[in-house]
Amino acid sequence: MTSIVDGPPRPVAAPRPRTRAGWFGQLLLRLHFYAGVLVGPFILIAALSGALYALSPTIEQAVYARELRAPVTATTVPLAAQIEAAEAHLAASGDGDGAVLSAVRPAPEPGDTTRVMFTQEGLGASESRAVFVDPGTAEVRGDQIVYGTSGSLPLRTWISNTHRSLHLGDAGRLYSELAASWLGVVVLAGVGLWVIRALRSRSRRDMLRPNTRAKGYRRLFSWHTSIGIWIAVGALFLAATGITWSTYGGANVSQVRTALDWGTPSVNTALDADGEGSHAGDHAGHAGHDGTAATPTGEANPATFDAVLAIAQRVNVDTGLVQITPPSEPGTAWTVREIQRGYPTQVDSVAIDGTTMEVVDRVDFADYSLAAKLATWGIAIHMGTMFGLANQIVMFALALGIAALVVLGYAMWWKRRPTRRDALVGVPPARGALRGAPWWGIAAVGLAALAIGLWLPAIGVTLAVFVVLDAVIGVLRARRERRAGATSPDAPASRP
Repeated sequence: MTSIVDGPPRPVAAPRPRTRAGWFGQLLLRLHFYAGVLVGPFILIAALSGALYALSPTIEQAVYARELRAPVTATTVPLAAQIEAAEAHLAASGDGDGAVLSAVRPAPEPGDTTRVMFTQEGLGASESRAVFVDPGTAEVRGDQIVYGTSGSLPLRTWISNTHRSLHLGDAGRLYSELAASWLGVVVLAGVGLWVIRALRSRSRRDMLRPNTRAKGYRRLFSWHTSIGIWIAVGALFLAATGITWSTYGGANVSQVRTALDWGTPSVNTALDADGEGSHAGDHAGHAGHDGTAATPTGEANPATFDAVLAIAQRVNVDTGLVQITPPSEPGTAWTVREIQRGYPTQVDSVAIDGTTMEVVDRVDFADYSLAAKLATWGIAIHMGTMFGLANQIVMFALALGIAALVVLGYAMWWKRRPTRRDALVGVPPARGALRGAPWWGIAAVGLAALAIGLWLPAIGVTLAVFVVLDAVIGVLRARRERRAGATSPDAPASRP
């Protein structure tokens, strides 16, 4: 019996939800599921087009054999004669009006052709019109549009644009950014789930190689987990390097590299009033031989290409795969740079005053920061050019592995569907993982989602969409269950 001194009974506080073990695994499972289902089509397209692109350098060599190859001869004609032959070809073609000589890539090896490159109205960004010339006879072997530093020809450029933007321009690049951004998250979540299951599993070997004796869902699951863990590192590499090409995430990466001075250095082509380069110290150039101010003309005289190449070869250009670029405007220098993206990487460059023929700046790959070297190597491996055909085969197999994971994931989803006839696909994992998490776990998840969303906007926007979609599905499902319970014959009768 309660006395007056004790006062009225106090209301009993609702019990706090207890922290539930395994909440993090459940969270990873839902993240892996929703990202895989909703972003899977984008990852699949990027993987299949990437697999084709991985082999495109070799395919290009076969398709454009006439343009890229020439009979080996004992002697070669000067670059000036090859350039003049290219210019004569454009003049005779009838569609060379307005073409301006922009760069020359001398034949890197015996049996290769020289590329004489022109800018022309109607070409896209980073595109040039290349005339392929036999260095032994100055015979024109072909005339094609080439793209970028890689110098890819039309077929490889088409494959590249499919992989990068689906030929939809800047808007289409959002697809590849979405795929690259979420690929890393899906892989990391999958690795986390693999570790959790491996610690609990009695047959860990089945998680390292497919269990061919299993049937149905278990067979699909075995293939999915074993392929996933073997290609996880490669998939993360492709995601990280792919983001550097993206619109929004790539811009954030560039800002960080600039702030930390991790950018790729380039030669300074500006010439001061005395005809010297603007760099001081070891990279400084020299004034005219008579001491007077020299005014560069900026004209691309064909004969000058041979001279600047010879100077660059005496300084730091010691590979055959180089590009010679004349001044883009008066007051700037010629540049000769190595464009060898294979191993060993050779991307040294030198700037030369076209009037005085003096070196005004140089940049050596050996002087790159470690971050700049890693970026150069990473991009070359991603493109399949670092280690030649072996590199291409590995990238091809890796891309097919990622595509297989997406297909297996959808097959597992379909296999897990309920048995009733109106269910076409499986149900998502149970919700409520964060309700059983400690406060610090919720805070960590929230901060991580915020940081990743700001760093990679494609993830931030779509993650918000996932959360809203999940909430709407939860509300609709709860409402449907309440209705089903109210109409069930086993439901308790309401009191009068």
